[in-house]
Amino acid sequence: QVQLVESGGGLVQAGGSLRLSCTTSRSLFSINSMGWYRQAPGKQRELVAAFTSFRSTMYADSVKGRFTISRDDAKNTVYLQMNSLKPEDTAIYYCRAGVGIVYWGQGTQVTVSS
Repeated sequence: QVQLVESGGGLVQAGGSLRLSCTTSRSLFSINSMGWYRQAPGKQRELVAAFTSFRSTMYADSVKGRFTISRDDAKNTVYLQMNSLKPEDTAIYYCRAGVGIVYWGQGTQVTVSS
C-alpha cells in the first residue's frame, strides 16, 4: 500500500509560480511510476507530468516548457514546479503512484486568477 500526501496548492495570479509536493509512505525506488494529474470542473482527469518506469519524464503538451517534475529520493517526495501559470491551469492536482495498482493522493487545489 502507498499513502500520498500532497501540498503546495493555492491561489496565484497569471504568470506566477507554485511548487507542489507529493510525499509517499514508501521509497520511490519501490514505486514503478509517479506522476501528477489534474481535474478541472466539468472535465476529466488528465495527465500533467510523470516519471515512467524507466525514470524518463513525460508532459502534457499544454504544460511543456512551463512545468517541471522532479524527485528527491531521500525525502520520498516528488515535486511539480509550475511556472508561467495560466487561468486554464486552474484545477485540483492529484499525485498518482503506480505499483501494480494505482494510488491517488487527496488532491490540492490550484487556482490561477487572470
